[in-house]
Amino acid sequence: MAETSNFVLSAIDRKILRALQGDGRMTVQALAEGVGLSPSPCLRRIRQLEAAGIISGYSANVDQKAVGLPVSVFISIKLERQRARELDAFGAAISRWPEVMECYLMTGQFDFLLRVVCADLEAYEHFLREKLTQVEGVASIESSFSLGQVKHSRVLPL
Repeated sequence: MAETSNFVLSAIDRKILRALQGDGRMTVQALAEGVGLSPSPCLRRIRQLEAAGIISGYSANVDQKAVGLPVSVFISIKLERQRARELDAFGAAISRWPEVMECYLMTGQFDFLLRVVCADLEAYEHFLREKLTQVEGVASIESSFSLGQVKHSRVLPL
């Protein structure tokens, strides 16, 4: 991935990004018309945004309930020690687990915040016992179950 810190987004770049966030499958022709460019310059700008690492990929949004993973659990993790070696070891362990959708290194009372998806309470218990509690250096685990999603967006406010 290229360096993004020197890349300055123009108004047209922002329009392109807003449009692609809304529909990543739109044709270059439709995108170009929507942002007021012809297709060639529009495609050139998309390629520049990709090369700069601003567009990092394309994916399908899959409904977790529709695929049998209705449970979201937010897990706060505190490690015994917060040294780089322990932080890195925890990060390496959880990156291998497909149930972990997101993981953030945090400030405050806990060291990590995870969002985990699973089919049911039994699947979460299995994840907890067989994976999370097996990681060396975990001092505490606090789980909070989502009752429902109020908002979910992958669209950045550009």
